[in-house]
Amino acid sequence: MDTINHSTIFTLKESIQYAEGAVVSKTLTKNKSGNTTLFAFDKGQGLSEHTAPFDAMAVVVEGQSKITIDGEVFELKEGQMIVMPANVPHALEAVKPFKMMLIMIKEAK
Repeated sequence: MDTINHSTIFTLKESIQYAEGAVVSKTLTKNKSGNTTLFAFDKGQGLSEHTAPFDAMAVVVEGQSKITIDGEVFELKEGQMIVMPANVPHALEAVKPFKMMLIMIKEAK
Protein backbone atom coordinates (compact mmCIF):
# COMPACT_ATOMS: atom_id res chain seq x y z
CA MET A 1 0.00 0.00 0.00
CA ASP A 2 1.28 3.45 -0.95
CA THR A 3 0.67 5.48 2.23
CA ILE A 4 2.38 8.52 3.69
CA ASN A 5 5.21 8.24 6.16
CA HIS A 6 4.33 9.11 9.73
CA SER A 7 5.90 12.16 11.35
CA THR A 8 6.84 13.61 7.96
CA ILE A 9 5.82 16.99 6.57
CA PHE A 10 4.43 16.86 3.04
CA THR A 11 2.53 19.16 0.70
CA LEU A 12 -0.72 17.80 -0.74
CA LYS A 13 -0.31 19.49 -4.15
CA GLU A 14 3.14 17.97 -4.60
CA SER A 15 2.21 14.50 -3.33
CA ILE A 16 0.38 13.41 -6.49
CA GLN A 17 0.81 14.19 -10.18
CA TYR A 18 -1.63 14.40 -13.07
CA ALA A 19 -1.65 11.78 -15.82
CA GLU A 20 -2.96 12.73 -19.26
CA GLY A 21 -6.54 11.51 -19.75
CA ALA A 22 -6.60 9.70 -16.42
CA VAL A 23 -7.49 9.70 -12.74
CA VAL A 24 -4.63 8.99 -10.36
CA SER A 25 -5.15 8.05 -6.71
CA LYS A 26 -2.84 7.64 -3.74
CA THR A 27 -3.91 6.24 -0.38
CA LEU A 28 -2.62 8.44 2.42
CA THR A 29 -4.14 6.55 5.36
CA LYS A 30 -6.30 3.46 5.66
CA ASN A 31 -7.56 1.55 8.66
CA LYS A 32 -10.78 0.08 10.06
CA SER A 33 -12.05 3.58 10.98
CA GLY A 34 -11.80 4.98 7.46
CA ASN A 35 -9.38 6.23 4.85
CA THR A 36 -7.86 9.33 3.31
CA THR A 37 -7.09 9.30 -0.41
CA LEU A 38 -5.48 11.90 -2.63
CA PHE A 39 -6.74 12.11 -6.23
CA ALA A 40 -5.52 13.91 -9.38
CA PHE A 41 -8.07 14.22 -12.21
CA ASP A 42 -7.12 15.39 -15.70
CA LYS A 43 -9.60 17.82 -17.32
CA GLY A 44 -12.81 16.02 -18.27
CA GLN A 45 -12.05 12.99 -16.11
CA GLY A 46 -14.19 12.03 -13.14
CA LEU A 47 -15.98 9.40 -11.14
CA SER A 48 -19.36 8.23 -12.40
CA GLU A 49 -22.41 8.40 -10.18
CA HIS A 50 -22.19 6.05 -7.21
CA THR A 51 -23.02 5.82 -3.52
CA ALA A 52 -20.86 5.13 -0.48
CA PRO A 53 -21.94 3.65 2.85
CA PHE A 54 -20.36 6.51 4.83
CA ASP A 55 -20.14 10.30 4.60
CA ALA A 56 -17.21 11.41 2.45
CA MET A 57 -15.57 14.84 2.60
CA ALA A 58 -14.04 16.15 -0.65
CA VAL A 59 -11.40 18.86 -0.19
CA VAL A 60 -10.25 20.53 -3.42
CA VAL A 61 -6.48 20.99 -3.19
CA GLU A 62 -5.95 22.47 -6.67
CA GLY A 63 -8.00 23.27 -9.76
CA GLN A 64 -11.76 23.13 -10.23
CA SER A 65 -14.36 20.37 -10.01
CA LYS A 66 -18.04 19.85 -10.59
CA ILE A 67 -19.53 17.60 -7.90
CA THR A 68 -23.10 16.40 -8.27
CA ILE A 69 -24.91 15.24 -5.12
CA ASP A 70 -28.40 13.79 -5.48
CA GLY A 71 -28.85 15.65 -8.79
CA GLU A 72 -27.65 19.05 -7.50
CA VAL A 73 -24.48 20.42 -9.11
CA PHE A 74 -21.81 22.18 -7.04
CA GLU A 75 -18.74 23.88 -8.54
CA LEU A 76 -15.76 23.77 -6.20
CA LYS A 77 -12.33 25.31 -6.52
CA GLU A 78 -9.10 25.24 -4.58
CA GLY A 79 -9.57 25.53 -0.84
CA GLN A 80 -13.25 24.57 -0.84
CA MET A 81 -14.79 21.37 0.48
CA ILE A 82 -18.12 19.58 0.55
CA VAL A 83 -19.54 16.56 2.36
CA MET A 84 -21.15 13.88 0.22
CA PRO A 85 -23.69 12.15 2.49
CA ALA A 86 -23.76 8.39 2.97
CA ASN A 87 -26.01 6.41 0.62
CA VAL A 88 -26.77 9.46 -1.57
CA PRO A 89 -25.77 9.30 -5.27
CA HIS A 90 -22.85 11.54 -6.18
CA ALA A 91 -20.41 12.03 -9.07
CA LEU A 92 -17.32 14.14 -9.78
CA GLU A 93 -15.97 15.74 -12.95
CA ALA A 94 -12.85 17.82 -13.52
CA VAL A 95 -13.80 21.21 -15.00
CA LYS A 96 -10.04 21.91 -15.04
CA PRO A 97 -7.36 19.47 -13.92
CA PHE A 98 -7.90 19.19 -10.20
CA LYS A 99 -6.56 17.48 -7.12
CA MET A 100 -8.64 16.54 -4.12
CA MET A 101 -8.27 14.84 -0.80
CA LEU A 102 -11.13 12.49 0.01
CA ILE A 103 -11.73 11.72 3.69
CA MET A 104 -14.08 8.89 4.62
CA ILE A 105 -14.76 8.16 8.28
CA LYS A 106 -16.68 5.00 9.04
CA GLU A 107 -19.27 4.78 11.79
CA ALA A 108 -18.22 3.09 15.02
CA LYS A 109 -19.98 -0.20 15.55
